Amino acid sequence: MNFSIQTLLENQDYQLIPLQQGDFESLYEVASDPEVWKQHPNKDRYQKEVFETFFKGAMESRGAFKIIEKSTGKVLGSTRFYDYNNEESSIFIGYTFYGTESWGKGINPQIKKLMMDYIFQFVETVYFHVGKDNIRSRTAMEKLGAENKGEHEIAYFGEPSRINILYQIKKENWL
Repeated sequence: MNFSIQTLLENQDYQLIPLQQGDFESLYEVASDPEVWKQHPNKDRYQKEVFETFFKGAMESRGAFKIIEKSTGKVLGSTRFYDYNNEESSIFIGYTFYGTESWGKGINPQIKKLMMDYIFQFVETVYFHVGKDNIRSRTAMEKLGAENKGEHEIAYFGEPSRINILYQIKKENWL
C-alpha cells in the first residue's frame, strides 16, 4: 500500500481525524445511546464493554476516524477504511455511526464523498457491509449509487457473525 488509509480528510463543514486511543470517551458518549444501534446487527454496542471491543477493532484497523463538526468541534461519530486488497484494487468503508442528533441532516453523504473522492485516487472498487435489517443504512447506500451484491455472513471484530448486504461502488460509476 503506497497511500495512507488514515489521513486527515475535510471539507467546509466536517473533518475526519485519525482516531487515537484518547478519543474513547468522547466517541463512547455518542455511541452510548441505544437508539444509535437499534437497526444495527450488533444492537448492544451502546454498552461500554461491547463498545470497548468495537473501539479496539477501530484502533487496530489503522484506518478509523472520528467525525468532527468544524463549527462546534463536536464529535458526531466514527467511520473507517478497512480490508484493503491490493490485488483487487479494493477497500471497504464502514463501521460508520452517528449520534441521533446528526441523523437526517445530509452529513453521511458528505462524509462518504470525502472518503470516496480520496480513496478512488488509489483503488478501483469500494465495498460496504450493511446489516441486512439496517434499512436506514441500506437506503443511504442506494442514495450513493451503491450496487447490492447480495447477502454475506460477516464477523465483526470480536463480535459474532451476522448477515449483511454487500454493496459496491466502482470508480468509473462514482460522481
